[in-house]
Amino acid sequence: MKRLFIVYNPRSSHYEQVKTDIIDRLKGLKGVMVGKFEVEPTNVDDNARRLAKVLTTGDLVIAAGGDGTANIAVNGIMLSKAQNVKFGVIGYGNFNDVARTFGNLKLDDILRGHVKRVYPLECKINGKHWRFGMCYFTLGMFAEACACFDAPKTRKTLRKGGRKTVFSLMTLMKWWLKNHRHKFLPETFQLGDSSEEFMECKKVSDYMAVNGRTVAKIMKGSDWYLKESGFLSMTGQMTKFRKLVPMMLKSVFKRVPGTDSDYDCLVFPEASTVMVQAEGEYKKISGVRTVEISKVGKPLLVVTR
Repeated sequence: MKRLFIVYNPRSSHYEQVKTDIIDRLKGLKGVMVGKFEVEPTNVDDNARRLAKVLTTGDLVIAAGGDGTANIAVNGIMLSKAQNVKFGVIGYGNFNDVARTFGNLKLDDILRGHVKRVYPLECKINGKHWRFGMCYFTLGMFAEACACFDAPKTRKTLRKGGRKTVFSLMTLMKWWLKNHRHKFLPETFQLGDSSEEFMECKKVSDYMAVNGRTVAKIMKGSDWYLKESGFLSMTGQMTKFRKLVPMMLKSVFKRVPGTDSDYDCLVFPEASTVMVQAEGEYKKISGVRTVEISKVGKPLLVVTR
């Protein structure tokens, strides 16, 4: 009998809709053993490791929730030793970058869809695996700004729906005005590529690696996730208004500005504390000397139309 796992977060803003649209509907699915994987209030990595342990060859994993839930499912599958595990995502979050990258599918689309091979990014810190990311990784100010969406008042407003994009942008702008003078990355560091050539970065507030179609819903990426190697690499000083505005305008109306890369290595002159983010899930990490970003050799099998 085929096995299907639905990954969901009972504490999410849209859980009741997930229960009605997905969980209750799956109860009557014939010929399939349906399992529920409930996201616990720990962290992405702990949940991903738990998911990896229960997967077996040929399972279908459906993430029903926001990008955080999708990120747990992606990491769980990539960490698992099981073969031919398929992944589907149904977006119920505020940004839904992962779901948008794969076409904003519904449950019926996933149950009768076909499989496509895609290639997530991997982030290594100090030479050791940290996390996989389907759409993007950021370091610095953009990563730290994610914390503003976790404020209880902000989450309550987002839960109500409505003009969430406008509200999100206003929330980010208020956070930027209050915090843009802070130091987010070391004053200077080196950025190397696959040719082992390094350039010096000075007064940079942000690093971004983009693999998917969107970043935070409004910033445009592209289809790098379909390639075995290659992603977009960007660094910039986003604490300066005259730098931030042109970058955001290009990102919204054209594409996130940057250069194609196969491998990035950020080398800090001394152990530093850095905020790192993947798909809206962020973590402040101490003792960071190097951060490496590259594609994963193992493909992820994604269900699409």
